[in-house]
Amino acid sequence: MKQSAIPRNRNLTAIDGAMALIVLLLIIQMWLWLLSATLDLFLAGDRDSALAGAVISGVLFVPAVVFFVRSASGTANRGQLI
Repeated sequence: MKQSAIPRNRNLTAIDGAMALIVLLLIIQMWLWLLSATLDLFLAGDRDSALAGAVISGVLFVPAVVFFVRSASGTANRGQLI
C-alpha cells in the first residue's frame, strides 16, 4: 500500500485552526452582546447594573487582547499559543 504524501499532522492543524476561529468568533459574539446589553442598561438609566456590566466586559476584553497580541506576535509560528 502506498502512503499519502501529506503529513498526518497537517490535517490536524487545519482542524485546530478552524476550531480556534469558531471559538474566537463565539467569544467576540458574547462580548459584543454583553457590551450592547450594558449600553442598553446605561441608556435606560440603570447605572448600577451598567457599571457592573462595563466592569465585567473590561475584565473579559483585556485577556482577549493579551492572548491575541501574544498569538499574533509570532509565537504561533513556533507551535506555542501561550
